[in-house]
Amino acid sequence: MTPEPFLLTASALFATGLYGALSQQSIVMLMMGLELMIAGVVLAAAAFHHLVNPEASEGQVLVLVTVTAMAVEMAVGFAVVTALFRARDVDTSDQAADLRG
Repeated sequence: MTPEPFLLTASALFATGLYGALSQQSIVMLMMGLELMIAGVVLAAAAFHHLVNPEASEGQVLVLVTVTAMAVEMAVGFAVVTALFRARDVDTSDQAADLRG
């Protein structure tokens, strides 16, 4: 099987995530855009690995580990955003940037 459909899907995921990350001010929507971008990169890497060595299963293990790390990263990120919202009523990236000082 050729990797073109997977690479097309990966580029669509990355482009959608990039648009979401750059156009939203909500921290949650920003994080969702970043996750879509990472998912696009992981899908492209898996497609390239399958193209180079289709019989090996290391690529599948790498994708599984990466997706697990993405889930943990999102859980921690949402916990931080929830704590920030509860403590200071901050829900946009502009308000969160003002907290540095």
